[in-house]
Amino acid sequence: MQKTNCKKQSGMTFIGLVLVIAAVVCIAIVGMKVAPAYGEFMNIKKAVKKAAGEADNKKAIAASFDRTAQIDNIERVKGADLVVNNGVASVEYQVVIPIVANASILLDFSATSAKK
Repeated sequence: MQKTNCKKQSGMTFIGLVLVIAAVVCIAIVGMKVAPAYGEFMNIKKAVKKAAGEADNKKAIAASFDRTAQIDNIERVKGADLVVNNGVASVEYQVVIPIVANASILLDFSATSAKK
């Protein structure tokens, strides 16, 4: 007697494939909506460090930040929003990104010119 070595087919079903694709698409959509906020945060961080390095009082730091913000297209933070303590400039702000209907993502950002 000969034994046959029959294996069952294994793999992903069509429904499993659709669910995986749907999950990837949802993650991609959220990523595309969040990415601009992080890009602007990087510009804000760079502008805060540059402004604090160029000036030493609040008014001069705010003016320097506003000039850089105009060039880098920063809209969420103004020079007047900066907090200056002992020559260290910092700013904290929030961004709310709507996703679907009444669901949204809240991002908290904090940029400072202090060296870490």
